Amino acid sequence: MQHGIIFDLDGVLIDSEGLQYRAYSAVLEQYGVRVDPGEYAVHWVGAGNGPEYAVATYLLPISAEELRALKAPVYHELLRAGARLMPGVEAALARLRDRFPLAVATNSGIQDTGFVLDHFGLRAAFSAIITRERYERPKPHPDCILAAATALGVAPTACVVVEDAHRGILAAHRAGATVVAVPNDFTRNADFSLAATVLRSLDELTVPLVEGLFVTRAPQ
Repeated sequence: MQHGIIFDLDGVLIDSEGLQYRAYSAVLEQYGVRVDPGEYAVHWVGAGNGPEYAVATYLLPISAEELRALKAPVYHELLRAGARLMPGVEAALARLRDRFPLAVATNSGIQDTGFVLDHFGLRAAFSAIITRERYERPKPHPDCILAAATALGVAPTACVVVEDAHRGILAAHRAGATVVAVPNDFTRNADFSLAATVLRSLDELTVPLVEGLFVTRAPQ
């Protein structure tokens, strides 16, 4: 059976959660609201409903979609000025791409995803790139993982998905994939109980580790 690896983008390939936090903070400050990093980690990164939470909690005079729209250009600017790869990304992709087809599956749109992949020269490593425009429901729904597996020509159950946050882990689990968690500063206290393993960084994501996950999962 052919196997594949699907990577999340934000918080896994790029160190962007801090930039997202800064962008939302800049917009919310205009309404007299300050969200601390822990609050952001729970409602934005973990649950994925941060704008809805902020509108309801702080009685904002705008909708959640309007909040997202106001944040978008601020984040675009911060990303282009301060994007950084997470530790171990380039080496991990280099050692894995010759053994497995790789995909990106992200809640981010094509504009930001394309910038990151081109800016850091990562595009060639991936056989499929699934951005928010290519599926219906965002994580924690499994749509993006299912779309990535289809694009790779691999069954979802034959994929390892690399995620940093609970909603991404839940999406991968619902798709039937095996999950590898790589926490970052915003997700270290998340629920990783559905992950097959939790790594300290992508330096630990090796071919033998991935092959071992597939062997463990293979029907007896």
